[in-house]
Amino acid sequence: MPSQPSKALETFDNPQPERDYTIRIRIPEFTCLCPKTGQPDFAEMTLEYVPDKRCVELKALKLYVWSFRDQGAFHEAVTNEILSDLVSATQPRFMRLTAEFNVRGGIYTTVVAEHRAENWSPPSAVSLP
Repeated sequence: MPSQPSKALETFDNPQPERDYTIRIRIPEFTCLCPKTGQPDFAEMTLEYVPDKRCVELKALKLYVWSFRDQGAFHEAVTNEILSDLVSATQPRFMRLTAEFNVRGGIYTTVVAEHRAENWSPPSAVSLP
């Protein structure tokens, strides 16, 4: 295979660091393993962030997400691990990772984890008529 899973998260310079703007990335094919049974768990993840100086590179993100395919992890743990790794790599002003796991035994799980930079305040929402 030309590509392999990788835990390396590459970044690039934010092209508009003076502006607050939101990047939304939909990750519809996340998989990991149930740590109790070894069966696959499937989730759709949504990453939303306000970058500061760095943005995550998408191919590296794809290979990073792929690296969890054979890893056993509880939903709560893997969501927070991914958020922590992304925050460490990009140091965003704000980042939210929402992981919506498919049904397992009649139960759906959604885990939402957030990071907010210490001295960042979100801009006021604009309400248009």
